[in-house]
Amino acid sequence: MKELIIVATITARDGNAVLVREALEQVVPPSRAEAGCIRYDLHIDLGNHASFVMLEAWRDQAALDAHEATPHFQALIQAVAGKADVQIVKLNQVL
Repeated sequence: MKELIIVATITARDGNAVLVREALEQVVPPSRAEAGCIRYDLHIDLGNHASFVMLEAWRDQAALDAHEATPHFQALIQAVAGKADVQIVKLNQVL
């Protein structure tokens, strides 16, 4: 089975870019340490410094489910609630 790829685009609402970025930065190290994590990389949009993209790769859906249940991921959800718009795309490689 091929890994599960996640592209999460997180766009901070006006005045919240610093807070959102700090919350995203805090979740990276513990997420990378998770057993099912293959990749967990935070990027910033060079054309919009209030927009961030998290590129993730997980062993499978179960690993992603476990990640979403962790205290550090739940803390991120609470920290950005109402302060950012989030779009999640889940992908599997075709070729």
